[in-house]
Amino acid sequence: MQLGYCIVLLLISVVIPQAVCFSCLSNNKPHSLLQSIINAPHHKPKRRSLLQLSSTTSSDTTTPSIATKERLQILANLANSALDEHASDILKTFNARVAVISDDSTSSDFQQEYLRLGLISTESYNKKDQLVASLPYYDTDGSGLVLSSSLATNVVYKNVLPDGYDGWTGDVGLLAMILLNEMARANINESKGISLPKRKDGIQTLLSTWISTLPTYNEMKTLHPLLWNEDEQEILQSSSTKKIYRLLDDIDDDSAWLVEKLWDSDSEDAFPKSVSIDVGEGIVDERPCFTPDGFRYAVALVRSRSFFVDGQLRLLPYLDYANHDDYDSYEIVGGGVGTLWGSAKGALLKSGKPLKVGDEVRISYGPKGPADYLLDHGFVPNMCQLNSKDGGGTAITAELSFEVNNSDRFRDDKLDILEYETYDLAPMEPTQTFDVMGGPGSTGEPDPAMIQFLRLVNLGGKDAFLLESIFRKEIWQFMSDPVSEENERGAVTAVIEACQNALSEMDEEESALKANDDGEEGSEQSEQDHLCRMVRESEREALDRTLVTVKQDAEALDLKEYYQERRLKDLGLDSEWTPEDDGIAFGGTRVPGGADYDW
Repeated sequence: MQLGYCIVLLLISVVIPQAVCFSCLSNNKPHSLLQSIINAPHHKPKRRSLLQLSSTTSSDTTTPSIATKERLQILANLANSALDEHASDILKTFNARVAVISDDSTSSDFQQEYLRLGLISTESYNKKDQLVASLPYYDTDGSGLVLSSSLATNVVYKNVLPDGYDGWTGDVGLLAMILLNEMARANINESKGISLPKRKDGIQTLLSTWISTLPTYNEMKTLHPLLWNEDEQEILQSSSTKKIYRLLDDIDDDSAWLVEKLWDSDSEDAFPKSVSIDVGEGIVDERPCFTPDGFRYAVALVRSRSFFVDGQLRLLPYLDYANHDDYDSYEIVGGGVGTLWGSAKGALLKSGKPLKVGDEVRISYGPKGPADYLLDHGFVPNMCQLNSKDGGGTAITAELSFEVNNSDRFRDDKLDILEYETYDLAPMEPTQTFDVMGGPGSTGEPDPAMIQFLRLVNLGGKDAFLLESIFRKEIWQFMSDPVSEENERGAVTAVIEACQNALSEMDEEESALKANDDGEEGSEQSEQDHLCRMVRESEREALDRTLVTVKQDAEALDLKEYYQERRLKDLGLDSEWTPEDDGIAFGGTRVPGGADYDW
């Protein structure tokens, strides 16, 4: 989904006779990354690079806030002009305008302090859940604005990618390739890439304009974790149970294969290594395209701006300008969309509260934890912040991962159970990840599905008889309750060790950062450091709370009822027999030899 982008004063360097200032804007709650680079050159060539920005002297230097607002307004004007001219080619409902949004909030959260683009309503709505904008899919041929992962394999790269192509990055990677192709098609002077899908000129203009307003590569290097520098990524790696290195490895593996098999072996026109995008007023932005850097850039854009709607991951141009709100908002959903030619399936953006003309329209980016928000959108919302002063702390989570051990003598049986005997529509992999919860109101109780999985993982010894084929259809259900004290101890110990290992890694990172700060007097933490700290604090709370609860559980294992006792109770064999029980059936039914038969 969209990118939560903190405006960062990136660099002010003086190069005689010109000062160059980069100001990266946030779309926190953000979303569309607000291209923000100051433009006041001492001369005006016909076309300027986005990096050739600034003023001539200190006396006429424009302040960052004014220049930034002017730059954003140019981008908003580009989008609105395209909508005015061509929206009728594809849209029937779009009661909003793209605008520069000023945040007047008094929040102490640095993420809230900056300008960003957003959507403002052009109509009044006296209640929530009212349709503000909609966008039809046109999944079959991709002739609309919506970009979906299926377009990669079924339309654009149908005869390019091998049958059954399945990259490590999944649908995100496929969408990233679609996005790179649209950037290539938007290249100034000469369109490149693959000229698919076929669209009407007006619709293609709308899409190319949207491409122009996307955050630049240099902005993303500051504002999205996937493009942070190595030191910043290393801090994030140690600050969260959701590991950024896994994502980076997947991206690098896919891009290496694509470079070798596709991008370097085909024509430069089809897969250009860089493109030049017109971003308004004659300014040109040079962006990497079909290269490892370009692919990582596109993956970051897709993660920040995509929506999972109607069973597919999709990019929804123009709807995606909507900023995030924790509470008075709805997620974008699928439904029937009115079009100029009848009705079709599409994405619906609805109001989360009553709106007046000029009010900002916000949406929810979904229920996620702090690390997910940061890795997807580049920001940590209030609801994921442990110490937020703005009513946050309702989505404090961390992740724990477990797997069936490769050396487990019963591994094959357990994999068979996970694949065929758990959930018919969603077979389970041998490695599973689960959320643990913290924050106000959380008890620290672990996910029952996690304990169920760990009971199966730890099944062995005297309990291994449950893996026999006679129990194969029932065993997964058996795992929802304690099996034996030994098995239960293995399950809770696995959770305890996972929590302790994650907390230990965070402690080491905290110590390293503190030592670094002590050694550099006067140094201030960067915004990336602040974001990592937010994630670290929130996840630590979830891990601590879970650890306390599970340790208490481990001390009361003798009080639980296990499989053997439950089975005896089911058979009515859970009490001792005495002579006084003659004539009373075991389990309240019949007694051996008690039938009144005349043989």
